[in-house]
Amino acid sequence: MSELLNAIKAAQKIVIHRHVRPDPDAYGSQCSLAEIIKENFPEKTVLRAGEGEPTLQFLSKMDEVEDVDFKDALVIVCDTANQARVDDQRYATGATVFKVDHHPNDDPYGDYNWVETTASSTSEMIYEWYSTHKEELRLPAKAAELIYAGIVGDTGRFLFPSASPKTYRYASELVTYPFSRTVIHDALYETKANVLRLQGHILQTFSLSEEGVASVSITRQMLKQFETTAQEASQLVGMLGNVSGIKAWVFFIEEEHLIRVRLRSKGPVVNTIAKRYEGGGHPLAAGASIYDWEMVHQVVSELKRATLEA
Repeated sequence: MSELLNAIKAAQKIVIHRHVRPDPDAYGSQCSLAEIIKENFPEKTVLRAGEGEPTLQFLSKMDEVEDVDFKDALVIVCDTANQARVDDQRYATGATVFKVDHHPNDDPYGDYNWVETTASSTSEMIYEWYSTHKEELRLPAKAAELIYAGIVGDTGRFLFPSASPKTYRYASELVTYPFSRTVIHDALYETKANVLRLQGHILQTFSLSEEGVASVSITRQMLKQFETTAQEASQLVGMLGNVSGIKAWVFFIEEEHLIRVRLRSKGPVVNTIAKRYEGGGHPLAAGASIYDWEMVHQVVSELKRATLEA
């Protein structure tokens, strides 16, 4: 952790990245780190790189980053397990690349790696980093808000097993800062009527095998029918976790040139499956990509096998 602070102190320009199709933890870790650096080192140039996500604009906005900004810059990549998923591939043109992540370190890219797979989220890691150095760092309220949002998002409102006693302790400290938890929870979990209709359709049509494996296929035609986006459909993946009898489940969501595979589990390890399909992630939550609907049966079969072996 001290390596990160030393790298920040030594740099004049800092560009912070996260993964494509960002979730609250990606935004929370990236933008909270930017806020902490700007608060404590106002003389430094700090930029947030990547495409903005409309559903997360209430948390923070990205910066316009030019090619010249990477010259002699420290690049910090948050919450991104592998190089292919870094939003804005210009990150590699920086002078120094520092990876900060809580996913398994299967792709140890960059000059420095700080990876904590036991952390609930990369946002939690940012708060731990601040706490370790709080004698010389200040935590602005905006950073506390961003960290809290990231933790809430990646722990499923503290319901996932990844939420440890330390996670709850950090959250209790974060909520002492002046920001509205209600605003965060409403913004993250408020559901539009059309998405709710898609959710109802999924509950009526998902398949469930005798092994306890559920699967859902969402085509582009379905997205058009319900006037939803692939990103909105992805936010529904966790809904089957409350269904009795389901041990593991998978969503197949069709996009323009591929089919996103979202794997979730209550016990069977699923990231090993994801790695075989250009993906990865956590043991109980992972993502991958396939390019043909005929591959759906193959993925489901592997998930059934993993469930039987668990």
